[in-house]
Amino acid sequence: MRETPDAIRAFYQAYHERDRAAASALMDEGFTFTSPYDEALGKAEYFQRCWEPGSHHVAFEEERLIADGEGAFLTYLVTLDDGRSFRNTEYFEVREGRILSVTVYFGATYRNGAYEAQSPAG
Repeated sequence: MRETPDAIRAFYQAYHERDRAAASALMDEGFTFTSPYDEALGKAEYFQRCWEPGSHHVAFEEERLIADGEGAFLTYLVTLDDGRSFRNTEYFEVREGRILSVTVYFGATYRNGAYEAQSPAG
């Protein structure tokens, strides 16, 4: 069984390597994803809404992962193929090596060091 930090790192490795089967295997069947734009998406909805944007990521840098038992916060920096970058913090609930839920808190977006205003996806 994977420890909480290992499960989270494996999930993001699968996401950024575009390995949907590996990501899915780490997700609990009752998985939920919540963000400022999404409330408690199930596993199928997560893949439908959130998987494709990862194909535009060219770099993923884990900045901080703080775990406490079955919960953890991860802050990361992503660089996109168009030169923009953003930092998010996510809270994970993990049980027995499987991800039960993710709640994401968005950060600002930058291009060439300058802030770039964003709007919610459609």
